[in-house]
Amino acid sequence: MLAVAERVRSSMLVANAWHARSDAASSLVVALGIVGNVFGYRLLDPVAALIVGLMVTRMGWHFGWEALHDLMDRAVDQETVEAIHQTMLETPGVHGVHDVKTRRMGDMILVDVHLEVDARANVRQGHDIALEARRRVMLRRDVLNVMTHVDPVEAPT
Repeated sequence: MLAVAERVRSSMLVANAWHARSDAASSLVVALGIVGNVFGYRLLDPVAALIVGLMVTRMGWHFGWEALHDLMDRAVDQETVEAIHQTMLETPGVHGVHDVKTRRMGDMILVDVHLEVDARANVRQGHDIALEARRRVMLRRDVLNVMTHVDPVEAPT
């Protein structure tokens, strides 16, 4: 389940997969504590309880921290920003890219970018270039929306 969750990039499924794993691990620890207690190792029961408590605390802290980050907008990593920037630059008609801003919304990315296009291009041409740049970035499964602003620049001759 964890492999599928990571493939579809769903933090909810990742949390659920780890929850299932932690249930199995804590059940094993509890079983060892019970078996140890039955065979006279009375200390194993409270040790098992402590271990399970630490496991639950660790998982709660980890997923609580991740959920907090998902609830608050945050920028994506620099590598992803560079990939988006490069994709925009490779779009025919785009002469430059600046003011690339990204933020996460849950598992998805929102992008805001300024594209530099030839100042001699008409409105339709500029619009079509922006749409193509947007389309190319949207091919990434994790990009939800791209907002573009077109800036006119003198094209190199």
